[in-house]
Amino acid sequence: MKIYLDNAATTPLDKEVLKVMVEVMENQYGNPSSIHAHGREVRTLVEKARKTVANLMNTAPANIFFTSGGTEADNTAIKSTIQDFGITHVITSKIEHHAVGHTLEALESQGKIKLSYVETDAKGNINYAQLEELLKSNERSLVSLMHANNEIGTLTDIERVGELCEAYQAIFHCDTVQTMGHYPHDLSKLKAHFVVCSAHKLHGPKGVGFLYVNPSVKIKPMILGGAQERNMRGGTENVYGIVGLAKALEMAYADMESHQNQIQTLKSYMMKELKKAIPEIDFNGETAPEKSLYTVLNVCFPKMEMADMLLFNLDISGISASGGSACSSGSNIGSHVLFAIGADPDRPSVRFSFSKFNTKEEIDYVVQKVKEIFISETSL
Repeated sequence: MKIYLDNAATTPLDKEVLKVMVEVMENQYGNPSSIHAHGREVRTLVEKARKTVANLMNTAPANIFFTSGGTEADNTAIKSTIQDFGITHVITSKIEHHAVGHTLEALESQGKIKLSYVETDAKGNINYAQLEELLKSNERSLVSLMHANNEIGTLTDIERVGELCEAYQAIFHCDTVQTMGHYPHDLSKLKAHFVVCSAHKLHGPKGVGFLYVNPSVKIKPMILGGAQERNMRGGTENVYGIVGLAKALEMAYADMESHQNQIQTLKSYMMKELKKAIPEIDFNGETAPEKSLYTVLNVCFPKMEMADMLLFNLDISGISASGGSACSSGSNIGSHVLFAIGADPDRPSVRFSFSKFNTKEEIDYVVQKVKEIFISETSL
């Protein structure tokens, strides 16, 4: 039996998404920048997809820019803000995705910014009072905080962060990769200047995403070399990917409530069954539904002799999961997120992340295998 529980890393491509992409591949091959009929036909597909995304986000199509994914979108938002607005102070946390963290660390090492870290508690919640103090005591800042942590699932109150940023005239960039398509985002109300999407996190294709840019901020081109994306990102558009992204997001919004209920039920069931099987188990991050991303469960196991073999043994049993962030999967580097929240380094942790394709039967199998592995390891 093969079970996929690493959906926070990437999700299976939905067959309906594949279907619309294949139709475009087979029938529309013109360059969307060409003025002839073949090109205009493909340009229409791109703009129709942009309009679909914008309508779902409750914003104007002109505010949506297609990218190669979340990492490019995050980098663009951060670097453009610093370069185009002369921002020299950035506030972030130590549990951000590396697309944000490594970008800011590089800019700090180059002497371009001063970096301040807002504190997080043992569950990954940010200190909002300290965030306000940092905003108050520094010059105009860029705030870069994610909506949901990709490793432990803890949600940040981005509406509250947006209000604070507005009060202190800060620019707010929010990495929404893990929540896009899983929670509604009303960009007409959210006081964010940048939000991002990566299609492969919501059953769309890899290699495509978008950056939302609030019309109150004007940034210079992301990539030079062409007039694509309204002169903002040179290079021929990934038309098949863009069409797939729009379809995946449309489907996600259509069934959002039912999928959330289904997946939250699986997550809650797995928590209960794991605690029953191994009472010493704990969970990293928030787990209450209103505070936690329903697709992510980070399990902290008791100490065991062969902790470094846990993921390998799960894989042997046909179970795909992750040791924290997908970016660290298969490496010996510990999770920066778990380190930042003060998790016990002697206790192995595994991130199980769910999708609409998972079932209760799969969870039962995983819990049984986890129990067998634990008993085997602790009996050595």
